[in-house]
Amino acid sequence: MANHYFEFHDVSKSFDDKAVLHSVSFFVEQGETAVIMGRSGVGKSVSLKLLLGFLHPDEGRILVAGEDVTGWNEAQFAKIRRRATMVFQSGALFDSLTVAENVAFPLAGREDFKTEEKIGERVAELLEMLEVQQFADRLPSDLSTGTKRAVAIARALAEEPEAILYDEPTTMVDPLMAAHVSNLILKLKTTFRKTSVVVTHDTHLAKKLADRVIFLQEGRVAFFGTWAELERSQDPFLRNFLLEDELIPALDMTA
Repeated sequence: MANHYFEFHDVSKSFDDKAVLHSVSFFVEQGETAVIMGRSGVGKSVSLKLLLGFLHPDEGRILVAGEDVTGWNEAQFAKIRRRATMVFQSGALFDSLTVAENVAFPLAGREDFKTEEKIGERVAELLEMLEVQQFADRLPSDLSTGTKRAVAIARALAEEPEAILYDEPTTMVDPLMAAHVSNLILKLKTTFRKTSVVVTHDTHLAKKLADRVIFLQEGRVAFFGTWAELERSQDPFLRNFLLEDELIPALDMTA
């Protein structure tokens, strides 16, 4: 049996009278990168927040690392969030702390990082890995959106998590920085093989990263499988979505 790190079982979620997710089921295996795709408003980011307990499902079950977390309270989810962490669109950095201090924050109080020297060494290592060491003494307000996300990834790695969730990591950044961020995520995938879930509408990023694709349409799973299977799909909606970025050849309607 496959080792599933994340699982949705018939999960539904509504806000007021608006249904966002309808009986959604999928799984993410340990060590793989799954990409959640779809147009705006189909429940991609909501799915991430449900996985880590920032939102709670109306119906269905959610499992994380083999544990049924459905109905868990905030204190219980605090334990899971040390094992699986999220990189938010905003970066969610502390405005009053420098880049280095932000990355050091998760290390405070840990038994293996008792000295300032050890913390400094680890922070320097992470900043260099994410190629943002030159910004160590800057405040988040001095950084571009893309750089903030790179710093947020460095801070997430400081937790030494089993899994990382990324919410639209290349949205609202210029093409060069989007390519840089996507290359960093790919580097982390190939180097550490951490379980990852990436929410994106960026088809080029998805093709680069995905071991498995979860495609949401109108709050339901329209496709669940590998990227190669997605490219072979004859579903008109899926083909049109990929054709918009010329990731698959158009069908020959004259054949």
